[in-house]
Amino acid sequence: MHPPLDRPHPDCQQAVEDLRDCHDTRSFFRISACNDLKSQLDSCFKAEKVKLLKVLNKNMHEKRKEEEEAWADAAGHKKSFLEY
Repeated sequence: MHPPLDRPHPDCQQAVEDLRDCHDTRSFFRISACNDLKSQLDSCFKAEKVKLLKVLNKNMHEKRKEEEEAWADAAGHKKSFLEY
């Protein structure tokens, strides 16, 4: 399975269009006709996901530290678990 093809995929748009064209022009009974294009699309989506995760997790360590400090303040703990 692949993610929905209706949402924009700027890096993979050509692969999406190629797969749609293959599905439109090939017989339904010839199941393996578009396997190569599907494989290329999956590789493109994987690269797109890696790129997105790098952007989302860029400041992960700072965010985690801020969350731990906020939890400690809310719970009234002055020492961290390691210091305790």
